[in-house]
Amino acid sequence: MLLKEMEQEAQTTRKMLSRVPDDKYDWRPHEKSMTVRQLATHVAELPGWVSMTLTTDELDFAQNPYQPEVINNNTDLLNLFEKSLAGGRSQLAESNEDELLRSWTLRNGDEVYVVSSKAEVLRMAFCQTVHHRAQLGVYLRLLNIPIPGSYGPSADEQNFN
Repeated sequence: MLLKEMEQEAQTTRKMLSRVPDDKYDWRPHEKSMTVRQLATHVAELPGWVSMTLTTDELDFAQNPYQPEVINNNTDLLNLFEKSLAGGRSQLAESNEDELLRSWTLRNGDEVYVVSSKAEVLRMAFCQTVHHRAQLGVYLRLLNIPIPGSYGPSADEQNFN
């Protein structure tokens, strides 16, 4: 079921990422907001959390500071997404229920943020994808770029007479 969900969400994510224009990577809607580059890169790399979760027992930000790839164009963005998706899909296909029930920890040194089953972490990663993909849709709307539908047609895809 998780593989099916991953594939369905990947189709929508791919469509959204394909709309990110090369000339807007440094744009942000507010000074506290991520840039288009930061947000789109995060969306593209999120399927990689599936691989990370299934091949490790924790992520410690103190030992592994976040270092996103630098993306400057849509081709590189989509390639990052496809690479992340392929790795996540492959690891998930090889997993089993016993592995998904094992604990996984998110921490920053001694500060533990959460301890959950690996299955719960995968669901969180899927939810993060949907959340940040929707956020990216708002960015694109503010830039007057037509957005694709997610679970049906978007306002840009409907024929309003």
